[in-house]
Amino acid sequence: MAKGDVQLLGAWSSPFTNRVQMALNLKSIDYEFIEVNFYSNKSESLLKANPVHKTIPVLIHDEKPICESLIIIQYIDEAWTKNGQSILPSDPYDRAIARFWAAYIDEKWFPLLKELGKESGDETKAAIMRKIFEGAGLLEEAFVKCSKGKEFFDGDNVGYVDIVLGCFLGWIKVTESMAGLKLFDETRTPGLAGWAERFVSHNAAKDIVPEPHKLIEFYMMVQAAKASTG
Repeated sequence: MAKGDVQLLGAWSSPFTNRVQMALNLKSIDYEFIEVNFYSNKSESLLKANPVHKTIPVLIHDEKPICESLIIIQYIDEAWTKNGQSILPSDPYDRAIARFWAAYIDEKWFPLLKELGKESGDETKAAIMRKIFEGAGLLEEAFVKCSKGKEFFDGDNVGYVDIVLGCFLGWIKVTESMAGLKLFDETRTPGLAGWAERFVSHNAAKDIVPEPHKLIEFYMMVQAAKASTG
């Protein structure tokens, strides 16, 4: 398949873009990556491809746009069934559980990390950190149950929940650096600590997860731009 048949509108710093890149890598799909400025001056191509949310990522397959990262991953899994392994579990129950934890990560857990970065009060930050660690504990339990003693959430192979959580590892490192703490460690979350090391070394992810220092530079640049515009 030629790269022109599949295009991805996104940004290198966006974990939601990164997870789609990982899914495409898992399926060995060639694609054209189109970097989009999603903070200001959104391109006409993005607005045309995603007129409802006006956000990235957007996958364009045979000139048809698919929006929202979780939906895109499921589309990739279903559209290229013959390409490599299945991303979502084949068992209906396991598939439902994977979708449950993906929703929890996106809707409950990762937003806490974003909230932490916006807060300045010590008491508020401490309360948010408690919730983050509680969530990490739940994810540790989920990993133990889903992995069944193997290397990834999906067992022997990287799968849906691995991608959904793994795309945030760069930003998790940023949070750890800025807050002076460790979210996934061998004491509280030994399963996730080992999983994180394996995931970032996997072929689907190793060239995709951004380096923390680059993300910090990007974050500071965005904050400075916001401050200058008042």
